[in-house]
Amino acid sequence: MIATAASIDDRPSAVRYPRGEGLGIDLPAEGVPLPIGKGRIVREGSTIAILSLGTRLSEALLAADQLAAQGLSTTVADARFMKPLDEDLIRSLARNHEVLITIEEGSVGGFGSHVLEFLSGEGLLDGGLKVRTLTLPDTFIDQDKPEVMYAKAGLDSAAIVAKAFSALGRAEASGGALRA
Repeated sequence: MIATAASIDDRPSAVRYPRGEGLGIDLPAEGVPLPIGKGRIVREGSTIAILSLGTRLSEALLAADQLAAQGLSTTVADARFMKPLDEDLIRSLARNHEVLITIEEGSVGGFGSHVLEFLSGEGLLDGGLKVRTLTLPDTFIDQDKPEVMYAKAGLDSAAIVAKAFSALGRAEASGGALRA
């Protein structure tokens, strides 16, 4: 991302450095700019699509594992960029999945809202696609370990799985029991 930001000379750009460790690509010996505005599919599935922006990618992959264990095939996509949106990627996710969940470390009005605006403008919400956005809550969260803060914010794998089941209108199996 640093190589990408350094290559941009016609508009502003920003790179966020979060606390903790991230999940991404193998780092090359020398930075290579990424295609601007292009995301990537990390895992292919067919029922649920999770579109992650930022450091929640590892939690999205954990959620996909948990959903697969409960019989729900899940695509995980890494948006990489908030602007410009990867419209082809979003269009494909919307057309090929029953549920689309966005997850970000932003607030209401951020990435998820931009995705919803795009989906609305394209008419991709007209056919029954269930879209849910996971964002930071509009409350103060006390300083703690990042994983504790993300759990409190509802931005961990458990929250993603719960949101997927809620969107489907189904109960989640948990240790043999069903949770609503």
